[in-house]
Amino acid sequence: MSEQKRLSPGDPAPDFTLPDSEGNDVSLSDYRGKSVVVYFYPAAATPGCTKQACDFRDNLAELNDAGFTVLGISPDKQAKLAKFVADEGLTFPLLSDQDREVMKAYGAFGEKVMYGKTVTGVIRSTFVVDPEGVLSHTLYNVRATGHVAKLRKDLKV
Repeated sequence: MSEQKRLSPGDPAPDFTLPDSEGNDVSLSDYRGKSVVVYFYPAAATPGCTKQACDFRDNLAELNDAGFTVLGISPDKQAKLAKFVADEGLTFPLLSDQDREVMKAYGAFGEKVMYGKTVTGVIRSTFVVDPEGVLSHTLYNVRATGHVAKLRKDLKV
């Protein structure tokens, strides 16, 4: 597999501005001074991505109480994200990165192995950005199931 960019704790979080499910622009810089969990997922309304999004939804109060905001990013179009938000009762912003530039900046898009084959796609990844805009956690190739529980443990939430 070809080498792709990976971020590490201590790196500055690449800034971005992306549309949310309602068409509003959301920028990472809007959250400066707060801790932000940014997670990248392959496709809204698929089984694994639904499980992961619902886990974030179900744990959002505890994450928010501990000072963390959650942002989900996928290559889905705004309309698909809006339907996903409505269908699953999601209560945090989902952002559309159709050109995958933000995913590439975070190393969350590239070659991966699926079912024994090397493919190019979204690498399920989670990043925690501290209030100064620096990455405190960089988690690549996470599993959809159980990931939020592990993240809460790592963040002591």
